[in-house]
Amino acid sequence: MTKIYTYCLFDGDDTFHGVYSSLSSVYRDALKIANQGVSSVMIKTDDGWQKPSLTVLRNVLYGKCDVVVLLQGGRHRAKILKTKLKE
Repeated sequence: MTKIYTYCLFDGDDTFHGVYSSLSSVYRDALKIANQGVSSVMIKTDDGWQKPSLTVLRNVLYGKCDVVVLLQGGRHRAKILKTKLKE
C-alpha cells in the first residue's frame, strides 16, 4: 500500500483554498496568504515561533499525520493540514 499525503490550505477565517500533493506548492501559497500585512511571517512549531522555510516546514511535518501547522504574519494567517488518503 502506498502512502499518499495531501495538504489542505486554509486562511485565518478557515476558508478552504485547496488541496495539494506537493509540500512546496502548499508552502508557496500559504506564504502568499500570510504575507499580506506589514509584519514578517513566522511559523509555529513545537519549539515556538521560527522564521519559515521549506526545510522547517518539512521537519515539522515529518512522520506525522493529521497535524495543523500555522503560518502567521500580523493578523493574516494560513493553516496547513497534513492528512493521508485512506482506502
